[in-house]
Amino acid sequence: MRILFSLFILSIAIGCSSSEEEMKLTGNIKGLKQGTVLLQKIEDSTLVSLDSIEVKGDPNFEFTEVVESPEIYYLYLRLENGTLLDERIPFFAEPGEVMINTSLKKFGNEYKIAGSKNQDKFEDYKKLIQRFRDRNLDFIEQDLKARQHGDDSLINAIARKRNANISTQYLATVNFAINHKDYEVAPFLALTEIYDANLKYLDTVYSSLSPQVRESKYGSLLKTYIEERQAMEDTIGR
Repeated sequence: MRILFSLFILSIAIGCSSSEEEMKLTGNIKGLKQGTVLLQKIEDSTLVSLDSIEVKGDPNFEFTEVVESPEIYYLYLRLENGTLLDERIPFFAEPGEVMINTSLKKFGNEYKIAGSKNQDKFEDYKKLIQRFRDRNLDFIEQDLKARQHGDDSLINAIARKRNANISTQYLATVNFAINHKDYEVAPFLALTEIYDANLKYLDTVYSSLSPQVRESKYGSLLKTYIEERQAMEDTIGR
């Protein structure tokens, strides 16, 4: 009897845990008459499909998925004739209600995501960093023109400005991650945007993370990455 009671309590605990980690993803793909919407994420360096919904006339879709730790998921679309669109919609999946609205014509290019706090912060980061990327494109264009004229002094000057811009972009990313240490987007940015930065910057980001974020998927991956790079640098330095 005691064993049965323990199993009953355990089943309740598991049920509550799953409910707290559940994401309800809803959305609409305007103009889609027939096709298959796929929910995907990366597992062991491979993009895998977690679930799919067949659309027949109604462009609305809904997925329910347990998300143990906020991470990037993808929305993918297979058309009626079996053709897979080239674009995917990346988004930060997390427990709670998340909504994605887009259209068949501009799927993967224009979409609105609501309900994900990490996604909101990620969008803030992209707006912040866009000016650095625009500036870098300007430097690339200037460099091409300088090379056409064979102006070595100008080429070197542009290279210095471009390197300074990249350094400032990296520092901006580090500061953004530190200022958002309570969100899983912080270690994600360290892993994807500044993975080749000096180890002291990566370690600074990791050290600033809240305990919960450190234990998240991206927090754990960042810790492992730092340790592996440190070991490699120690080996090279011998």
